[in-house]
Amino acid sequence: MSDAITIERIKQLHPKLRDEASKIYAEICEALKGKAICRFSYTTRTFAEQALLFAKGRTAPGPVVTNARAGKSYHNYGLAVDIVLLVDTDNNGSHETASWNTEKDFDGDGKSDWQEVVAIFKQYGWEWGGDWKFSDKPHFQKTFGKSINQLLELYNQKKLIPQTNFVNI
Repeated sequence: MSDAITIERIKQLHPKLRDEASKIYAEICEALKGKAICRFSYTTRTFAEQALLFAKGRTAPGPVVTNARAGKSYHNYGLAVDIVLLVDTDNNGSHETASWNTEKDFDGDGKSDWQEVVAIFKQYGWEWGGDWKFSDKPHFQKTFGKSINQLLELYNQKKLIPQTNFVNI
């Protein structure tokens, strides 16, 4: 089962990733048969949105939610996706409960639903934040070999795809 919100968020990714992200999402939908669906909770974030997130737990109320300042997240370049599983806990088809449980097998196929998603992203060469020293299990990114500093430099030099705010990589 696909999620209309995720379909719209895929359209916000860097143009080089949109088709691939659509294929990945179709495979995820095929793999998750049961009580959970996958939603792309974040894709592209503006520098302003990133600055607001970075302020949380620092200069704004709430817990710290990111270590990345504006311009220092792959989300700022449309090269990252955060996910959440939405679970149908009352069996009415509404998938009303968010889950970040990386172990649970909601569809009963003997494999963790989260790990099924991880495996699909990795097949396409995406990095998973769950493999990092500072674990970020909802996060996936595809960098095309560009460091965050290289992307910021391209952005600051206005080396953008025409009629977009996406860096030309």
